[in-house]
Amino acid sequence: MLALLEEKRVALISRFVTRGINHDASIKPSGQEWLGAIPEHWPVKRAKNLFSVRDERSDDGSEELLTVSHLTGVTPRSEKDVYMFQADDKAGYKRCLPGDLAINTLWAWMGAMGVSPLEGIVSPDYHVYTSKGQLLPEYIDLLCRSRPFVAEVSRWSKGVWSSRLRLYPENFFEMRLPVPPHEEQRAIVQAIEIDQRKASKLRDALHQSITLAKERRAALITAAVTGKIPLEVIQP
Repeated sequence: MLALLEEKRVALISRFVTRGINHDASIKPSGQEWLGAIPEHWPVKRAKNLFSVRDERSDDGSEELLTVSHLTGVTPRSEKDVYMFQADDKAGYKRCLPGDLAINTLWAWMGAMGVSPLEGIVSPDYHVYTSKGQLLPEYIDLLCRSRPFVAEVSRWSKGVWSSRLRLYPENFFEMRLPVPPHEEQRAIVQAIEIDQRKASKLRDALHQSITLAKERRAALITAAVTGKIPLEVIQP
């Protein structure tokens, strides 16, 4: 059930960010294989016209260090159990501001990207982009969580081996992205938030049921092995 809830979440995000929430809207071919048909009034634009590179560097590396994951997007590194080597001197790391799109260059093909909710710094090997205003940060973050978009990112990533693909700015800027009107972007974000609040309650109930079932199982095993439960002998 938990797996199905996650599958539903991903499917809902993928549909809403590429088709909107109005099922009756007229559609047109987007001209992009990964997008398919989109609402007729949505333009498709090059990422170059939607984003610019932010390449501001930290003077002393004292800002909050952020990490970019395909599972959680952009989060403080201090909140994650990460045991990889970490440089002592973070001067020269790239600054990342709230609303910026941060992409883990090496793992972008897996979906390691997202919009930062806070100010901090990221590895100089990452790339940071700022929206020119046509796409809202909340919508961009959902776009990064959609499977068709991640597949398109993988297609534009370059490298000799599939496990070593990298997404560089010149390739990212060639991608074509849908640009819904701002009010529709907000409606998409709100619809997904409402759905996820309902799903979160159900997930909590499922986790509680699993915990209780495990406790009951452990109690039954203990009672059985200590002779507190009479065991029926089944005759052949």
